[in-house]
Amino acid sequence: MIEDTLERLAERILSLDEASLTSLWEKYRRRMENFTVSREWERSVIIFFIINAVRAKNQIFNERIMMMHGKEPPPPRPSRKGKPVLRLVKPEKET
Repeated sequence: MIEDTLERLAERILSLDEASLTSLWEKYRRRMENFTVSREWERSVIIFFIINAVRAKNQIFNERIMMMHGKEPPPPRPSRKGKPVLRLVKPEKET
């Protein structure tokens, strides 16, 4: 019974539009980070991870399709806003 419920839930989630889900990502990230002992907080965490799961599934799907067609998949895009990913580059020592 649980497996059937999860299958139906997955089918409904697959019918959702990724762009619409992504537009809700920030809203549910904020709700999740603002912890309260409530059912609303618990739902927010589940929704946040569902959105991330759909995004990850689509990324993997697109990479595999490109590989099947002999194309190199693009590098992963940073999904986090805020501080950029930086790397320290030291100049070579002069001798």
